[in-house]
Amino acid sequence: MVRMPPLPPIDPRPGREASVAVVALGANLGDRRATVESAVDRIARLPLVDEVALSPLHETVAVRPDGPDPDAPGYVNAVALVRTRLAPQVLLGMLHAIEEEHGRERRERWGDRTLDLDLIAYGDLESDAAHLLLPHPRAAERLFVLEPWLEIDPDAELPGRGRVADLVARLRSDAAGGRDADGSGEHGR
Repeated sequence: MVRMPPLPPIDPRPGREASVAVVALGANLGDRRATVESAVDRIARLPLVDEVALSPLHETVAVRPDGPDPDAPGYVNAVALVRTRLAPQVLLGMLHAIEEEHGRERRERWGDRTLDLDLIAYGDLESDAAHLLLPHPRAAERLFVLEPWLEIDPDAELPGRGRVADLVARLRSDAAGGRDADGSGEHGR
């Protein structure tokens, strides 16, 4: 009888290779911190999610179509790095479901919300499909996304846009020069 070496353990979750998805989290209604932490816990329990790392939480001013609104409830923002084997469009659908679980209603663009989950990037994937825009089309203009992302991953790169550290430096420079972060005179969430 010939003895064979033992077989390696079978991965119970075969399929696509794991990628790191960048998810921006924000909330400005209710118990904002608890909502963000609950959402991260929920993301970590999704099928085919192997690991979730959360940036520090940031307090930010609400942004409306016409600019910052210091009279609106402030936001708590963070970024999570999600190591997953879920397809990006499936992950996005699950993020929308988690928003709904937390009472998210989509009534007005850039309005107040109990929870906002944006898929910012998925590995180095770029997509201009209407149902899956990657990277997020306004991510490079948003310090409330880029700064937490940079804190959790100092070497981060936004596909097609460059190093996150360089994007943050440019936005800070623009803001110091009196220009809006995107240089257009308009802000948007």
